[in-house]
Amino acid sequence: MDTELISLPMDKPLYLFTSLRLGFRNWNTGDLEAFAQMNADPEVMRYFPSALTRDQSKKFMKRLQQHFEDHGYTYYAVDCMKTREWIGFIGLTYQTYEAPFTPATDVGWRLKKSAWNRGFATEGAQRCIQYAFAELGLEEMVAVCPVGNRASENVMQKIGMTHSGTFDHSLLVNYPNLQKCCWYTIN
Repeated sequence: MDTELISLPMDKPLYLFTSLRLGFRNWNTGDLEAFAQMNADPEVMRYFPSALTRDQSKKFMKRLQQHFEDHGYTYYAVDCMKTREWIGFIGLTYQTYEAPFTPATDVGWRLKKSAWNRGFATEGAQRCIQYAFAELGLEEMVAVCPVGNRASENVMQKIGMTHSGTFDHSLLVNYPNLQKCCWYTIN
C-alpha cells in the first residue's frame, strides 16, 4: 500500500468551510507530526484499542486523504481560526463495517488534549452535520462510541442526536472492554 501523503500548499490553509471558531480542511503533510503526537497520547486514545505509532498515523492520514478523494468528505483536519493551530479532526466518514445501521455516514472527532473542554467537538460536529445536510445532501448520520465514553456521548446529545441502541462492534471483537458500543442518529 502506498503511504505517501498528498502534498497540499501549507502557506494558507484552504478551508472547505468554517464555524465560528474552527476551520475545516483536507489534510496536508505538515499535519503529520501533530497528528502522530495526538494519536500516540494514551489519554486521547483511551477508548481505542491502542495508541498509534507515527507510521500508523501516517497510513491513517493517507486513508483520510483518500476518503476525501473518493467521497468528497472525510474526518477533516481542524484548525482553531484564532491561532491557525491544528487541534485534531472532526468530520464525516462512510462506514461499511458490520453493524445494525451500516452502511452509513459517521460523524466523529478526535482532539488533542489542549483542545478538550472548550466546546470545539460540539461546535465542530454541529457544523459538519449542517454541512452534510445542506452541501452534501446527506439525509442521516450516525455517531458511535464505546459504552462508557461519556464525553463523546455528551457531544452526541448536545448536537441533537438520538440514542438508537447498543451493538457489539465487529471491528473490536478482540477488545472486549471496547466492543460494546452505543450509536446515535440524526436526520
